[in-house]
Amino acid sequence: MAVIAVVDYDMGNLHSVCKGLEKAGATPKITDSPKEIAQADAVVLPGVGSFDPAVQQLRSRNLVEPIKQVIAEGKPFLGICLGLQILFDSGEEGKEPGLGIIPGTVRRFRPEPGLTIPHMGWNQLEITQPNAPIWQNLDRQPWVYFVHSYYVDPIDPQVRAATVTHGSQKVTAAIAKDNLMAVQFHPEKSSDTGLQILSNFVSRIQTPVAMGGF
Repeated sequence: MAVIAVVDYDMGNLHSVCKGLEKAGATPKITDSPKEIAQADAVVLPGVGSFDPAVQQLRSRNLVEPIKQVIAEGKPFLGICLGLQILFDSGEEGKEPGLGIIPGTVRRFRPEPGLTIPHMGWNQLEITQPNAPIWQNLDRQPWVYFVHSYYVDPIDPQVRAATVTHGSQKVTAAIAKDNLMAVQFHPEKSSDTGLQILSNFVSRIQTPVAMGGF
């Protein structure tokens, strides 16, 4: 079974992510060891909380370079919620620079009449990379579970794999580029749809990126 390093940096409950990966046929290993992250078959970066403490935790544990190296080597990588946002250059929520792996900014939803912030609950995805293997065996507009006040705004629209609409605002819900996949929603809280997404991710561990990546 594939060993997936689940990065532990004190930013969220990792238990439900690990349960989902186990159901998808993988062996998750919660770790903050750069060596174990480097040796894993794939890496998941989950996260719940605020932008600045997250990147501070990663830097204090010397995990930024191992994460960048895993992605550069072509290993499957999945960011979840805050684990998506900190891949970007910067965020409106704080002052710390992000990891700078994906060019762009993390922005806050604009207030508008009747709009609830945070965006919390089930919402429908609009898939913008329909051939991406991560969406295999899903409905064309699957329902997934969100909890967030901020969203990513990539400079290159081609990395956008799905969008979601909250009020009048259509924002990025997922990105995919080569071996890197990251989602704003919580697959581990998204019932059968989320389990299918995790299964699709796990299946890529045995599939070379040259055959399509994500």
